[in-house]
Amino acid sequence: MLVVQIAAVLILSYLVGSIPVGWLIVKISTGRDVRTIESGRTGGTNVMRAAGTFAGILTAIGDVLKGYSTLWIVNWLIPPDSPWKVWLQVAAPLLAILGHNYSIYLLERRADGKVQLRGGAGGATCFGGALGLWLPSGLIILPVGLLVFLLVGYASLTTISIALSTTVIFAYLALFKGYPWQYILYGAASLMALLWALRPNLVRLANGTERVVGLRAALQKKRTAGKRQENPTRPVNKKQNATH
Repeated sequence: MLVVQIAAVLILSYLVGSIPVGWLIVKISTGRDVRTIESGRTGGTNVMRAAGTFAGILTAIGDVLKGYSTLWIVNWLIPPDSPWKVWLQVAAPLLAILGHNYSIYLLERRADGKVQLRGGAGGATCFGGALGLWLPSGLIILPVGLLVFLLVGYASLTTISIALSTTVIFAYLALFKGYPWQYILYGAASLMALLWALRPNLVRLANGTERVVGLRAALQKKRTAGKRQENPTRPVNKKQNATH
């Protein structure tokens, strides 16, 4: 019976994580497929580009809840005294991240005939899993993520900062506060999953072509507008050109 319960936790966690919240919000609000817009991901940042700030915030909240809800699934199906419970508390949100990044509901066939699963990068779902394991972690992870987003100005680094903060927090809790050491595995494994999903972004970061966001994007836009005002395009005098 326990084997069935463990399998149910893992399968349900993946299926919950696979729910394409961003895809649904963009489809309902605009009729468009977010996979055809900008990065093609279904996370909050790309949804914001496709359907506006409010849609992006709703997507982020939904993706956080996907990771958080997997701990409910574990508590619902696994007895409190089971030696497998702590392992499943770690595995369940990791399966949700996997589902978010590679959603079974967004299975599609590429032009070359190969089948692929689409999704996001997993940052919000990773955050949700961290909240489920230790709710106060949000008081650290969220401010760090916001600061990276606003000041550093790269959505990909914001996503990485979430998993990195999670790893540091759980390492501290395990080493100094007696929390299960398996929680460190959650942080480390989620970091690896996010880095893998962000491979194209990391290449663009290395090449200096990654899109900026937050205050950095606003300042860059302001500087660009200022340069245009300083060096306006000189109007062409067609009559004068015709006489020379």
